[in-house]
Amino acid sequence: MRVDSYLWAVRLYKTRSVAADSLKLGRILIEDQPIKASRTLKKGDAFEIRYTGYARRFEVLDFPKSRVGAGLVENFLLETTAKEEMEKRERILLSRKHQRNQGLGRPTKRDRRDLDGWI
Repeated sequence: MRVDSYLWAVRLYKTRSVAADSLKLGRILIEDQPIKASRTLKKGDAFEIRYTGYARRFEVLDFPKSRVGAGLVENFLLETTAKEEMEKRERILLSRKHQRNQGLGRPTKRDRRDLDGWI
């Protein structure tokens, strides 16, 4: 199965074209080498997706016929990311959550809910 199709089918990317763009930018690696979207995956292949500040590692277990539901992804994909990388990810996501400059623009839904609970 093509890498871009697989990434889309196991819900790592929202669309196949977004997966292909990520492959073109060299964010997806197999054995520390960037790969092309047309490369075919085999069972047991391990790949890494690099994000800003951290990386996630996965292993191919099987191939779906088409895009699968979120509950079935574990049958086709195994995440083998190191604990340190997951902690980096959590810290980055937490820091992004609190970056909104207060008082600029309309409040978000979350801000409005917090205000309703406060009043």
